[in-house]
Amino acid sequence: MKHPSLTQRLLAEFLGTALLLVAVVGTSAMAADLSPGDAGLRLLQNSCAVALALVAAIHTFGPVSRAHFNPAVSAADWVLGRRTGTGLTTKELIGYVGAQVTGALAGTALGNAMFDRPVTVVADTTRSGGHLLLSEVVATTGLLVLIAALTRSGRGASGPGAVGAYIGAACWFTSSTCFANPAVTIARMFTGTEAGIAPDSVPGFLLAQAAGVVLTCGLVPLLYPWADRVPVERGQDAPVSRASAAAGPQTPRSGAHRLHGGTAMTPRIAAQRSLPGADRPSAAA
Repeated sequence: MKHPSLTQRLLAEFLGTALLLVAVVGTSAMAADLSPGDAGLRLLQNSCAVALALVAAIHTFGPVSRAHFNPAVSAADWVLGRRTGTGLTTKELIGYVGAQVTGALAGTALGNAMFDRPVTVVADTTRSGGHLLLSEVVATTGLLVLIAALTRSGRGASGPGAVGAYIGAACWFTSSTCFANPAVTIARMFTGTEAGIAPDSVPGFLLAQAAGVVLTCGLVPLLYPWADRVPVERGQDAPVSRASAAAGPQTPRSGAHRLHGGTAMTPRIAAQRSLPGADRPSAAA
């Protein structure tokens, strides 16, 4: 299979993140119309729809860009890859973050427009308080560690469902309703729906999400330190030496090879191609 170019991957990140925000803003508007007097039901409607849309987006765009859709995911991939020479390059990180933020803004505008609301309006929903920021640290760390657990254990094919399930659940078990995504946070400043966040609340959320990235980069090497072993069928571990891995097909470090398991969260091991589902994309949000 021909590896996607950086332009193709950035387009996939733009479209996937846009779809995610269309789901967030659109379901918020629809829930407000259908269930104006029941906040709990609105949250249920929103969390279910967003989780399902995220699963669909990961399946759609994962084969192209590995479906980050989240600057926190891309930043963690970049940081964790510094030691092993894998993960996103600095150029790719800048491109991914730019595509994610612009995609999120475009998706928010489209979601507003589809429900006959102002395409761009500054949100006035204040989200402040230490409990909300703590929730964002927990939500972001949990998401990133989940992705690392899946990819570093060779279970990237389970990513779409697992990530969608986590986001749907975290909407309920965190008081912040799980933003866990800097691009989403920035874009949600520009919607008048219940999903909005006032500009004054954004810096705190972004700092909490950054703290989640830092925690993840400390936890992942402790929890999943292996770079020479990958699980095979029925949970058995098959050792793969660096020498044998190096003897496998070589690909340039352009980032395109990561489609088949060469990210900072997925050690680059040639033998992974023989694993069930190893050539399927990992998930992120």
